[in-house]
Amino acid sequence: MSQPAVTASSARQFCAGLNGAVVVFALLFVAAVMPVLWLNLPPAMVDYNNHLARMFVLARDGTAQAHPYYQVTWSLVPNLAMDLIVPGIGRHIGVEVANRLFYLLSQILIVTGAMALERTVKGRLQIAGFVALIFLYSTPFTFGFENFEFGLGCALWGFACAVWLQDRSWLVRFAAHTTFIVLLFAAHMFALGIYGFAVGVHELWRAWSQRALLTETFGRFLALAIPSLLLAAFMAAAGGSVGGSGNMWAFGTKATWILHILSGYNMVVSEIGVLALIWLIVALARRHALQFEQSGMWLLAGFSALYLAMPFRLFDTAFVDMRVVVALALIMPAFVSVSFPDATWRRVAIALVAAIVIINVGAVTIVWLSYREDFAAARKSFELLPKGAIVMTAQTGDGGDPPSDLRDYPMFNVPTLAVHYADAFSPHLFTVPGKQPVTPRASWRRLEFPEQGFLPVKLLKYVAEHGAPAGTPPFVQNWTRDFDYLYLIGPSIPNPMPDQLQFVLAAPRFALYRVRK
Repeated sequence: MSQPAVTASSARQFCAGLNGAVVVFALLFVAAVMPVLWLNLPPAMVDYNNHLARMFVLARDGTAQAHPYYQVTWSLVPNLAMDLIVPGIGRHIGVEVANRLFYLLSQILIVTGAMALERTVKGRLQIAGFVALIFLYSTPFTFGFENFEFGLGCALWGFACAVWLQDRSWLVRFAAHTTFIVLLFAAHMFALGIYGFAVGVHELWRAWSQRALLTETFGRFLALAIPSLLLAAFMAAAGGSVGGSGNMWAFGTKATWILHILSGYNMVVSEIGVLALIWLIVALARRHALQFEQSGMWLLAGFSALYLAMPFRLFDTAFVDMRVVVALALIMPAFVSVSFPDATWRRVAIALVAAIVIINVGAVTIVWLSYREDFAAARKSFELLPKGAIVMTAQTGDGGDPPSDLRDYPMFNVPTLAVHYADAFSPHLFTVPGKQPVTPRASWRRLEFPEQGFLPVKLLKYVAEHGAPAGTPPFVQNWTRDFDYLYLIGPSIPNPMPDQLQFVLAAPRFALYRVRK
């Protein structure tokens, strides 16, 4: 008669621990999304404001307030998640609110997608939600890669659906797979690649573990490939593309990216968090508390190899290899079961995760708060610009992208909001064919910046005083004639060209000058 009592007691202890974990998770989730819900706290992310400026242009398209310098050119290209969603909603509730809600939705998709995948693979929820919260402000996300974050959340849901339907009929699997292929193509091409790679590795493991016939394996992979091939053919026939052609490998940074993945603002916070997670994983592994589920080992090996092989910049999209690390971190918890040695270890793990999440969110909040004065000054500067101004942006530093201090990074794209608030032209607005549906009108394409990045003011000074050296971008060669105003981003410096520039306004992280004609 003692065994049932022991079993009931163990069940009560398990439920009590589970309820405690649920409460902690709920509190951490609220804390994690609080910076986004805080409407008076501007999201200080480097790409966020550039995307926001484009959303304003899209929302105004087809109205009497259509932008004088930019036109909307829809085509069959990827990476359009926010472009398809935000402008339409923004016409009713405001573009800024709609953009913030889109970002919040992306965060929710990341967390729920990781949890859905874990529930499908293991039949229960255990660690995926907590890990997703840890990576909710990882470097790619704090850089403001909104379409990628939304797409990756959809990719997690798609992978969960693929695992759930893996034993269903080929027609059901083909229909679900095609639906997610189309959705992910529209959302973000790299998220589509993550989904396809994960599903492909899982199918390879499944074929190997079940000793499947070669014909059956070929048929399953053919069903996976057909929707993507058809979509690629349609895109090629329509003249679409997947972005630029610039690829760049940076193998020397592969080791450091791992340590710097958790925070896009503070390397110390990131390094401490990563080392704490490594300690926890090693400690649990030594106690045989970790066990791979289904294709877990294959996915770990496959994504690790993909990370090592992936360039830093692919099709002119930067930080690509870092995105692989985040995808792996969000997928792997679904394929690893944890058996804590005792209740103390469970409490230690939850406390460690909670500490990492809170510290990371705290670092985000501190940086975002530090930008309120700069963002307010930027809004004031837009009011000082005459309507239709032609605006250049440059750095006070050496033009590095990213800069040495990532806390200065979010300011880089803020001047592009002049595109909306002052009907200005900015060569730094994201208008890359194949990536964005907004392009400069024909007469202004000569001033378009052909690459992403920011020029150092010392180059502008040299061009103004000595002429343009070989290799100078065309839009810079006659910048004193073509541009009306110059935003200098970075630490404050004296007026670098008093004969060419007239001071207008300054803030801690930027200064505005009028170009003397």
